[in-house]
Amino acid sequence: MSNDGFAALPDPPYYAVIFTSQRSATDDNDGYTAMANQMENMARSHPGCIGMESSRNENGFGITVSYWRDEASILDWKSDAKHLVAQQLGKERWYRHYTLRVSKVERQYDGPAGR
Repeated sequence: MSNDGFAALPDPPYYAVIFTSQRSATDDNDGYTAMANQMENMARSHPGCIGMESSRNENGFGITVSYWRDEASILDWKSDAKHLVAQQLGKERWYRHYTLRVSKVERQYDGPAGR
């Protein structure tokens, strides 16, 4: 990741997994932060992961975008045993609502000069 929070990515195409969530509680008595940090570290080192960007506000609304070389890498990460445990805990304890989107990135522009 670059110093300003943006993932340093190769030229497209690649895939983006966009995880948008609303926490069910904003305190951390239930281990959320430790698990989130562990999942981020594991995802970053997982074969095919090429970067990640994440943000969460004080009300518990967050967006994490992980970038992947190909769909096979995404499916492999989705089925990782420790990731499956985190997914289940998220459904049971940590998220009031979430949306997951997978998209193929065809173009990328950087600014402010842009294209």
